[in-house]
Amino acid sequence: MEKVAVNNFVRRQVKGSGKTYSPTLSFEDVANDAQVQMAKGNFKEGYRDGVRIIKGSDEFANQFVCPFVKIDENTELISSVVKRQEGEAPYIQTRAKNGIPLKAGRVEYILYRHDVLAENDEQSTNADWELISIHTIPEGVENLPMGPVTMMRNQLELKGGTKAHYSSEEWAEAVKFWQEYAALNDSTL
Repeated sequence: MEKVAVNNFVRRQVKGSGKTYSPTLSFEDVANDAQVQMAKGNFKEGYRDGVRIIKGSDEFANQFVCPFVKIDENTELISSVVKRQEGEAPYIQTRAKNGIPLKAGRVEYILYRHDVLAENDEQSTNADWELISIHTIPEGVENLPMGPVTMMRNQLELKGGTKAHYSSEEWAEAVKFWQEYAALNDSTL
């Protein structure tokens, strides 16, 4: 069985971050679930070789906080200039100031293979795979596209990006989705 460990990048997904997190599970618990689910074949290949999207256990889905709201005419948005991590260029992040967080329908784990992380010296362990992100998918949402800023960073091979190329359809779907949904800017989540 291929080993899955925790990458330091995912550790930013905590309460108040506006990202998916679990108040009950450790990152190691999530990595273990990812390892088990990948061994069972519960995954699809990601945007490039060496990236996998693992379907988390059904019983884990309700143990994560889904930070997303559906944008409507009453949604107030706020934008800030932020950095994901030291050494990366800042970007404009838009969040919802109000709204009711959507219920998680399922959870997905994003894993990168060791050699892919090593391309930019972003590995945290020597494991075969590392957990780099956790995504709750709201009920009724089929696919959670990558954020356009992340896609841009990857395609242009900017600091913090992982080399990739996206089709015009992938770009359009990502922009469309993120025009309809936003993470809630609420430190109580």
